[in-house]
Amino acid sequence: MSDVIHLLPDSIANQIAAGEVVQRPASVVKEMLENSVDAGATSIKLIVKDAGKSLIQVVDNGCGMSGTDARMSFERHATSKIRTSDDLFKIKTLGFRGEAMASIAAVAQVELKTRQTDDELGTQLIIESSEVKSQEPIAYNQGTSICVKNLFYNVPARRNFLKSNPVELRHINDEFQRVALANPEIAFTMVQNDLETYKLDAGKLSKRIVQLFGKNYQQQLVPCSEETDLVKVTGYVGKPENAKKTRGEQFFFINNRFIKNAYLNHAVTRAYEGLLKEDYFPFYVLFIEIDPVHVDINVHPTKTEVKFDDDRMLYGVINSAVRQALASFNVTPSLDFSADVSFEHLNIQRENQAVSNKKDRDYGSFKSLESNQERLNKLNELYASASQEEIATIEEAEKERVVQTTFSSSMNQPAEQEEKKPTYHLHGRYLLRQVKSGMVVLDKVSALERILFEQYQKSMKSGSGTSQSCMFPQQVSLNPSDFALTMELKNEINQLGFEFEQMGESMVVIQGIPSELAPCNEKEVFEGLIEQYKFNAEKLNLPKNESLARALAKRTAGNRCNKLKEEEMDHLMDRLFACEQPNYTPDGNPTYVLVSLEQINEWFKRS
Repeated sequence: MSDVIHLLPDSIANQIAAGEVVQRPASVVKEMLENSVDAGATSIKLIVKDAGKSLIQVVDNGCGMSGTDARMSFERHATSKIRTSDDLFKIKTLGFRGEAMASIAAVAQVELKTRQTDDELGTQLIIESSEVKSQEPIAYNQGTSICVKNLFYNVPARRNFLKSNPVELRHINDEFQRVALANPEIAFTMVQNDLETYKLDAGKLSKRIVQLFGKNYQQQLVPCSEETDLVKVTGYVGKPENAKKTRGEQFFFINNRFIKNAYLNHAVTRAYEGLLKEDYFPFYVLFIEIDPVHVDINVHPTKTEVKFDDDRMLYGVINSAVRQALASFNVTPSLDFSADVSFEHLNIQRENQAVSNKKDRDYGSFKSLESNQERLNKLNELYASASQEEIATIEEAEKERVVQTTFSSSMNQPAEQEEKKPTYHLHGRYLLRQVKSGMVVLDKVSALERILFEQYQKSMKSGSGTSQSCMFPQQVSLNPSDFALTMELKNEINQLGFEFEQMGESMVVIQGIPSELAPCNEKEVFEGLIEQYKFNAEKLNLPKNESLARALAKRTAGNRCNKLKEEEMDHLMDRLFACEQPNYTPDGNPTYVLVSLEQINEWFKRS
């Protein structure tokens, strides 16, 4: 029998490796930006077209490469970052595996231009599907330019799995923001489809945060710092009142490397305990400096997952740092035991209560009942000495005092009218109503979310969303990526009933809101709509109209439910069952539960 095991060609092996390293255009952006940082660049420019599907180009002024290094950089496991196995335990650079460039070249058309400081000429290298097409000397500035064209052109199945351009662009923005935040001393520029989205000057971390996320962050940053013998934590956390319903703007950096860690995130959120509204998440940018010996970053190809040899210690330091930051800037309430606490207001309150009791000699406030005869005698005395106007006032007061109880009877109802079952309120969140087969338990917020979703969908389909003008137009400052997304969705947002205009490079002015939302905080609703839309876009592949209708219904259902009057609450169940799909919210959660009579009997062991 002949041998069946053989070595794969490098081109196929690189394509297999690319499945882990290059998952989408944002993966290419991350690897190339990190290589520029490792090269010691002080200025980095990112150019993107068609959400990275057509072009991703990174230009830097780093140390550059020789002709041999340029060729070697596209070979698998070729790297300048490590030499021995011991180097894996003291890694300080962002890249070290030597897989990224080989993987990128396996699934794209790559053009590299580079020159070192001491060389007169640079090198141009063109590669397609891991095959070197040409290499020649060229005149070029110091640094490196890597141009990646037509990503996944030779792997059409992978290209078909890419999301829409807004979604892929959002991931690219995320990677750009992470690298830019980690390196505020480097100037960054980002150009999307020939439009300059970001132009970030080198400076302090606080300046970089404001440049990336908007001027409104300037007032909410709280400095955070803690240092021990083993670890140092620095950065900024956001004030509780500026928390959002999405987790997007939360950043941990270990030795300037962005990581994701749910355990450390819990340390931060626990420090905010009692300060945040339900389902709201704080903003934070925290840098952790620790000896590389105590952290293992060689866990996952994306290098965003790491392991610590003492994560409990790190948890405690981060939690303490955030608590101290919030307390130091009077964000959390504190007791000052050195202050002279006065109880004078309590004494005044007691004195007022004593005076009130003296005025009421009969201490009527402590009597709960009076006999009918006593009340009748008092009324007779009042009638005997009162004028006609006073008598009318007394009679009116007596009418309001008397509680009338009416017992309904089927004899008083028309024969064809069915008796309507009453609706009961439970803990301010649920509605209960009896039905033939048992009982319906309805979640008011979920029910209203379904009702609003279908209402918004109909408005967008017909283009008849009604708007109410704002008494005072509201200015909303957005970061560049959110502003670009807002202008892209302008027609669809207008169909919902919002009226807004562009003002400057990254600001909009809200002039009107959907009429059913008034009165409300226009700025908060608008920002919530954009945040929820981005969240939906990352998780689901939905049409714009449906995604916006979902986002607005999700963000406004809770607030509107709190403002509903008693009569509207009682009719909420009827409105829900008039919907096309009353059983579930748009994201699949049940709106009500039917509890059968058999289940209830089973609870009490009745047959």
